[in-house]
Amino acid sequence: MRLLLVEDDDHVAAALSAVLSRHGFQVVHARSGEDALRALLPTEKPGGKEPFGVVLLDLGLPDQDGYEVCGKIRKRSAIPVIMVTARSDVRSRIHGLNLGADDYVVKPYDTGELLARIHAVARRGTAGEDTGPTPLAALGIGPVRIELPTRKVSVDGQDVQLTRKEFDLLALLAQRPGVVFRREQIISEVWRTSWEGTGRTLEVHVASLRSKLRLPALIETVRGVGYRLVPPPA
Repeated sequence: MRLLLVEDDDHVAAALSAVLSRHGFQVVHARSGEDALRALLPTEKPGGKEPFGVVLLDLGLPDQDGYEVCGKIRKRSAIPVIMVTARSDVRSRIHGLNLGADDYVVKPYDTGELLARIHAVARRGTAGEDTGPTPLAALGIGPVRIELPTRKVSVDGQDVQLTRKEFDLLALLAQRPGVVFRREQIISEVWRTSWEGTGRTLEVHVASLRSKLRLPALIETVRGVGYRLVPPPA
């Protein structure tokens, strides 16, 4: 997922970008409100860069108030916005949410909490997108075809029998090929529970999927982070 980090402090931005990158985000850093608004302009080139999934917006910007930037973003886009500020009073939070922010993080914050909030608003944003007149019915990843309504999976036209959780895991990874999903996120979305005590179950399901699909390189382990689906070469 591409993430726009709006932060005027280069040291803070560098440290946070490093953490986010380790968790699978492609971070673009904007140092001012004007830079942020410019980065959000749609590309005119066909097949341009993937749109941003989340904006992480610091309110203390050098050129304009962060609240003002949030209002401008909301007028032109429905992209999820998380405000980051040292102001902890309730009135400031309400003001930001009224301007269209999706969430609010107060400094100093826990990195784990920030990551959880980013994933939460990204999921809400994806769920609310207008994807056209008909919902996505199938995913094709190389020789693998995943039919979402019927929960059928085939490889080179041959049906593969998966358990319910195996299908859910594969479908989750396949919806964003190349994106790293954290172990905690996968456990939350597929098993609807917390990470503690479920890690071994996830590893077993990944191993089973690799075996049943006969494509061991399809699901890549990102050491210390999680997993991602790697489309086979054409």
